[in-house]
Amino acid sequence: MDALPMIGFTRHRIATDGDGVTTLITFHHCPLHCQYCLNPQCLVPHGVWRMMTVDEMVEQCLPDNLYYLASGGGVTFGGGEPLLRSEAIAEFCSKVPGGWRICVETSLNVDSRHLLRVLPSINHYYVDIKDMNPDIYRRYTERSNEQVMHNLRLLIEHGKADDVTVRVPHIPNYNTDADVHASIEKLKEMGFSQFDEFNYVIRPQKAKAIAEKETEPKNHT
Repeated sequence: MDALPMIGFTRHRIATDGDGVTTLITFHHCPLHCQYCLNPQCLVPHGVWRMMTVDEMVEQCLPDNLYYLASGGGVTFGGGEPLLRSEAIAEFCSKVPGGWRICVETSLNVDSRHLLRVLPSINHYYVDIKDMNPDIYRRYTERSNEQVMHNLRLLIEHGKADDVTVRVPHIPNYNTDADVHASIEKLKEMGFSQFDEFNYVIRPQKAKAIAEKETEPKNHT
């Protein structure tokens, strides 16, 4: 497989991206354009940190094998949207020792073939659903959440509900506490039980850009 564009490769993370000691591997590119994106470099060509092959990723992770096994940790794939690199993730998992805990941090807004390709290899999914309300989701991400809903149901159908933590954020200027609670209730009805409810923190420069946009003169024609 050809080398893939990366935005980061961080070793020795402790209980940050899953249990135990983990390595966070983050891929370039994302299908969403979230207003408060934490990694905007994944959306621009010059945001690529370096190119890496799957074999290079494996080689970089192998020295931490004992840490992973002793702590119950492993490798977490993020981005950007890691499931767009499902073929690389599946190949990576086929080449590393058994016992590593493999996780993905995903929006699930990808074609289902990507999810199905990695389904046998992933131990845990951290799914950022933004908001279950389709109108809020579209305003915040500039995309529909229909594919997200389909993939959530797919995880349920394959018996993966207990392997999913759904991240349900409070998003300033986009959703309310009531919206967040409505999202959680809907997810519970679907069969999910593990949730990470938290507040998005807007970077100062992003807050300034939003304020300037809101005060721009409207051109009525």
